[in-house]
Amino acid sequence: MAHIRSALLSRFVAALGVLALVAGATTVGGTPAAADDDGPVRIDCTKKKNKDKPACQPKHGASDDEIINGAYWLAHTGRYAPSLALLATVADKENPRALNAMGFATRKLGNVDGALPYYARALALKPDYVQAREYLGEAFLAKGDVTKAAEQLGEIERYCGSQCVSFTKLKSQISAFEAAHPVRG
Repeated sequence: MAHIRSALLSRFVAALGVLALVAGATTVGGTPAAADDDGPVRIDCTKKKNKDKPACQPKHGASDDEIINGAYWLAHTGRYAPSLALLATVADKENPRALNAMGFATRKLGNVDGALPYYARALALKPDYVQAREYLGEAFLAKGDVTKAAEQLGEIERYCGSQCVSFTKLKSQISAFEAAHPVRG
């Protein structure tokens, strides 16, 4: 039981480091600095010019998985730009999960065409990655291409069946899209 607590504590400490980065509000040089009595001077880690600054690097040796998980939760709470900034710190730029998360956040920022290469790369690396296929299908729906979305649904079914979460979610979205956009003939 003690080793489980120790492992959980270690993960918690690493997660705190990720959360500090996620907030995009780090102190200069890691120590608080006065700024006209409005709190510490902060570096905006979402800005390109700051991405290489030490304050914008992952803290406490956060693993790529921890960074991706943090970015996932940022994106799924509507904070897409900070999610992308955090994902930019992933060491393995060819990590399918990171690429999928980048595609998701990019698409949710309204750049559907910009998201497509991320999904394509994730799937080139891991063709059975059904969540990437689900998100790619959603991207095709955003572009109005039900045929390509249905192709992704078929691939999802091939890899995990018709009862898996990715299949049911994309199928539901395709059905909703078709109901909202009836074919006139």
